[in-house]
Amino acid sequence: MPSDQTLVFLLFGAVFALLVWGRIRYDLVAFGALVLASVLGVVPSGEVFSGFGHSAVAIIALVLIVSRGLSSSGAVELIAGRVLDGDRSVPAHIAVMSAVGAGLSAIINNVAALALLMPLDLEAAAKAKRAAGSTLMPLSFATILGGMITLIGTPPNIVISEYRQDALGEPFSMFDFAPVGLAVAVGGILFVALVGWRFLPQRTSLAEHEQEMLKGRYVAELRVGDQSIPEGTMVQDLYPMADEHDLHILGLVRNGRRRPGLARREEVREGDFLVVEGEPKAIEAFMGQTELDFAGSEKH
Repeated sequence: MPSDQTLVFLLFGAVFALLVWGRIRYDLVAFGALVLASVLGVVPSGEVFSGFGHSAVAIIALVLIVSRGLSSSGAVELIAGRVLDGDRSVPAHIAVMSAVGAGLSAIINNVAALALLMPLDLEAAAKAKRAAGSTLMPLSFATILGGMITLIGTPPNIVISEYRQDALGEPFSMFDFAPVGLAVAVGGILFVALVGWRFLPQRTSLAEHEQEMLKGRYVAELRVGDQSIPEGTMVQDLYPMADEHDLHILGLVRNGRRRPGLARREEVREGDFLVVEGEPKAIEAFMGQTELDFAGSEKH
């Protein structure tokens, strides 16, 4: 019978191999490993799910909720209007986006900050007609570095703070990481903005391929009539139908004003306009199924 240490290393190896393989969802891999560890006796049966009740898990979950709230509030559109500029040089763009990314990562989860800023970076790359690959990786690094500035910036900081409380009776405070984290973040942003991005491969052909993929896709506003959509339907209720037609619902316009964010939880009312993106045939099929009226479109 192998020792517990051998079983743990074999289990970790199997988990790593499955994650690299990528054919099975990572959450299923992790949960399966937990169950298998319990069956093998590596983890006591009474403590299998004890980790879910740890305070660090609750804090991380709350940070993710705040991050999602910022995403749905229209914060992306607000940031886009202030930081997007297709005329900036690559180093200047990386410096601006990295500074914003690091700042957001310090107050929300770094993964959520990256998810918020990635669409903006892609939009800026499209405006400047350059490959997004030269700026996305620096942005990723910046959000990782920014997460080190505060206690809630990245999950490892929360975990180590909880461990310190268990060991010494006092956790780290919000800005105990700032002296080192801020210095590392500033130095890292300067490096990726001035030097680091130059080491990345320039895939101009990829940018051309992305432009080809976008050809034929339109953004259209579809008017909601009195017989179009059942009363009480929210925007997110239309997502499955939109997915069937390979269509993206980008937002909702009411009384001439765009609702914040993607307006997922907004109730669709008569006279509203759904903003959608897709190929003309897909838009027409969606219009026919939902009995929406065509208001206009623009190619992008």
